[in-house]
Amino acid sequence: MWNHQIDANLIYIALNGHHGDINKTIELLFEFEQWKHQDNNEQKYKKRINEFLEKRCCNHNVNLFCMFRSEIYKGSTGIKRAATYTVNNGLPFVEKDKKN
Repeated sequence: MWNHQIDANLIYIALNGHHGDINKTIELLFEFEQWKHQDNNEQKYKKRINEFLEKRCCNHNVNLFCMFRSEIYKGSTGIKRAATYTVNNGLPFVEKDKKN
């Protein structure tokens, strides 16, 4: 499904949201992958990319995931959710971790 190229921060956020329940995390990530390809959601993100970048949310996978979560759980925008994960909480993995 992922071709072994899933963002570690995305896994971290999904696991954290389900308190470490791997089965629920896998379901959520599968739903996210399906959502990405429906209704041009990736294109919608590309139109809003600058709004995320202005809030220092630079991980595009996380940003797109936050848009997905905001559609499911109303009450917080994708940008606000991404800023919380990225800036307030901090993402544990950095670019150099992808090479390992």
